[in-house]
Amino acid sequence: MNLTKSIRIQKGANIKILGEASKILKKNIVSSSFSIKPTDFFCITPKLFVKEGDKVKMGTPLFYSKENPKIKFVSPVSGTVRFIVRGAKRKILELIIDSDNKDSKIKYDVSFGNNEKIDSQKIKNLLLESGCWPFLKQRPYGILADPEISPKGIFISTIDKSPLGIDYEFILKSDIENFQRGVNVLNQLFYGNIYLGVDSKYPGFFENIKNVKIYDVKGPHPSGDISFHIQRISPINPGEKIWTINPEDVSNIGSFFKTGYFSPKRTIAIAGNVVENPKYYETIIGSELKSFLKDSKVDENVQIRCINGNILNGKTESSKGFIGYFNNLVSIIPEGNEYRMFGWLPFFNNKVLSLNNTSLSWLFNRKGSEVNTNLNGEERALVVTGEMEKFFPMDIYPMQLIKACLAGDIEKMEGLGIYEVIPEDFGLIDFSNTSKIEAQEIIREGIELMIKEVG
Repeated sequence: MNLTKSIRIQKGANIKILGEASKILKKNIVSSSFSIKPTDFFCITPKLFVKEGDKVKMGTPLFYSKENPKIKFVSPVSGTVRFIVRGAKRKILELIIDSDNKDSKIKYDVSFGNNEKIDSQKIKNLLLESGCWPFLKQRPYGILADPEISPKGIFISTIDKSPLGIDYEFILKSDIENFQRGVNVLNQLFYGNIYLGVDSKYPGFFENIKNVKIYDVKGPHPSGDISFHIQRISPINPGEKIWTINPEDVSNIGSFFKTGYFSPKRTIAIAGNVVENPKYYETIIGSELKSFLKDSKVDENVQIRCINGNILNGKTESSKGFIGYFNNLVSIIPEGNEYRMFGWLPFFNNKVLSLNNTSLSWLFNRKGSEVNTNLNGEERALVVTGEMEKFFPMDIYPMQLIKACLAGDIEKMEGLGIYEVIPEDFGLIDFSNTSKIEAQEIIREGIELMIKEVG
């Protein structure tokens, strides 16, 4: 393995939770309904191509971004648009599509002849027209990548140290060819470097991928988060952009340039301490959840919360809902509707998972903890204790940045590093800090203010 750099992260914490998915992949569960949610894409305003009752094929454009009409979002299946869910002020929240099981697809011409140097503009146009472009995100802000700019680099992280985190090497081991093809395509798209992050202990097949600069990472969660990698390897200077993409979506792009068909493949892990048979499932983007919950045998006697993503920064989803566009993990935990008597007493009831010394959970739950949604406290004032800094490995003062966002002070937000973070970077702070504030939501609102006022 030809390493570009090694990153060692000391700050952070590994949160061990019972119910991690076994290395078993099931492929024969097929959903009848699918959903695409504009809310899965940060700060876009959708404009519809379709209406209720329209017939669609896999790859048919459903809506586009008002901010950049070239970016199209397509159907993952063929069927009928059954329902368009709207919220306040007729905001489009969700498009629900019923599959017709005919597998009709839109095909694109992806042949390039024998030219060694592929036209980057042709690649860009194909990604935009086919619906593959939304796989690419952009820093600062974590918004969709702007097709009109050229980034200084693209980052791919194959590391997931989050609670119940997934194994990318396992879910992509049969898709190595498409992953390499996807990397090759991205290399033709711009003139910068592609950086591939691997686990220093278990790099898997990723260490043999060509046309990338490989770096390895060692340390607890959140060592897999790309924000930390960017700051250590290729910091964003004023005016510069970095693109990021999930590993499975690199493979989806590779599959598209092999077949000419949009690839909506999504491998998910159903995991959690109320799941009897946690495992991986091969499905497609936006699949209905209920079939997977039934197959993995979620405890029916417990009121549960389904989370698209990990428990620190995922989005709550109904058990009758759908898989999010980007996530490879669905976390299932019980609702925290039971309260502990004298829960404020130190060392009392040590089953509660905690990163603070007021609990001995680290001693009694070494194999993993059973968790629920209970906050075990109420929101209170921010106090300067230094506890946030213990779990935040970036060279940024997290509490000061949070306060600047609360005050809406753009100048201070810029100086404190708002361009270098996204809300998900503060997931561990949400869990660990005793103030119980919603740091991720505060940072998200701060970024929205920056986009509106600064751009």
